[in-house]
Amino acid sequence: MTKLIIFFNAVLFSILTFFGPKETAKSNSELDMPMCYATTNSGLNTWRNNFIANRFKSISATSIAFQNDSTKAYSMPLLSTTTKGDVMLSWTEKNLQGITSFCFSVSKDKGKTFSDKKLIYAGNGVSNSRLMRAKVLTKKDGSLVAVFSNRADAPAGNQQGGGHGGRSSDIVYCESKDGGDTWTKPQSVDSDPTKGIVRGFFDAVVMPNDEVAVAYLKDVANSTKREERDLRMVITKNGVFQRERVIDPVVCDCCNINMLIDAQGALNVYYRDNNDDIRDFARMTSTDNGLTFSKPQIIYNDGWKIEGCPHNGAISSVFGKSALIAWYSGAEKESGVKLATQEGKKLLVLSDESVKNPSLMSSQNMAVMMWEQNAAGSDKKQLVFRKIKDDKVSENVSVEGSTNATNSTGLILGNQLLIAHEVKEENKKNSLKIMIVNL
Repeated sequence: MTKLIIFFNAVLFSILTFFGPKETAKSNSELDMPMCYATTNSGLNTWRNNFIANRFKSISATSIAFQNDSTKAYSMPLLSTTTKGDVMLSWTEKNLQGITSFCFSVSKDKGKTFSDKKLIYAGNGVSNSRLMRAKVLTKKDGSLVAVFSNRADAPAGNQQGGGHGGRSSDIVYCESKDGGDTWTKPQSVDSDPTKGIVRGFFDAVVMPNDEVAVAYLKDVANSTKREERDLRMVITKNGVFQRERVIDPVVCDCCNINMLIDAQGALNVYYRDNNDDIRDFARMTSTDNGLTFSKPQIIYNDGWKIEGCPHNGAISSVFGKSALIAWYSGAEKESGVKLATQEGKKLLVLSDESVKNPSLMSSQNMAVMMWEQNAAGSDKKQLVFRKIKDDKVSENVSVEGSTNATNSTGLILGNQLLIAHEVKEENKKNSLKIMIVNL
């Protein structure tokens, strides 16, 4: 028996050495926008974990028609449902002149076909990114509210748009009462007229009273502390945005905010807190549609201390009477992308260093967590997901035909998962792809 064990370990070590992951150079975009994915030790345990983690089964996907223009760069698709139950897909596309257009399309047959695109707004300063994702919200009366980043003073031919690359950005909104055929002129959600500052890293939701809430980070004027930005909230009253309020004065400066209306109708704000450089995720809750908030509560005590912002926020989704939260932590004791219930029960840790950009979606009886991960023996990304039912998490399932996927979004429709994502094209502009897989 001892000889058999020694022989098995020798064979396993040889296999893992042959298939062990190789370190790859980061792209320019990754260097420009640092991501907080930890570098693990390259010992036998890491090789074994990565080898086993990449051995997952795959599932076929059906592609849905989407007309890409090869002269445009597509980015940040987002799937959602309207109050009528239709599927909405929004995205931005940039042309050769540097004009970025914020667009959307609607499907009335659960994602099998989509209408012609409708333009929300186009300009030199429009921005859409993982840290400041443009959104289209639907209200009970069917009216639409678009919330996105914009720099009204961006020069013609601006190649960066109004996002994180500049020292100035604003969060704006515009409305449509006719299903998106016409839109009002974009206006700032923030009533402060000060120019040249950053307002961003936002999220926006429609609350149960049909008013809109936007949470965001804003530069602190004449700050005497190391923190550059605080967390603010602005809500509408009778459809008009009211004066902004600070809801937490000391937070992580550059991690995007996430909001969720839970099963009880409460407004939850998730953000990376900053307590003497311990940057774990906190939650604040409002049961009166954003008028007052609870004190911040840490969701899970990672104890990650880091002197800097990881540029990486949390994501959330309703899960029965509770909610699921996913986030990244670089804590030495257990680094990786984690999934837990809102009550702090840990369900999953993805320690593979190639895991990026997780997303969460849910239905009445199921949730799905999806992310990008290197395919076995390759440095090319593919989409991988797990299903969550009754606190039980399935094994990894990779999506066939999702090579080079990035910035994915998903929606559970019955027993199917509708997926939209960018396709990273080498030496070309990113395109969009839509797929359906059976759950």
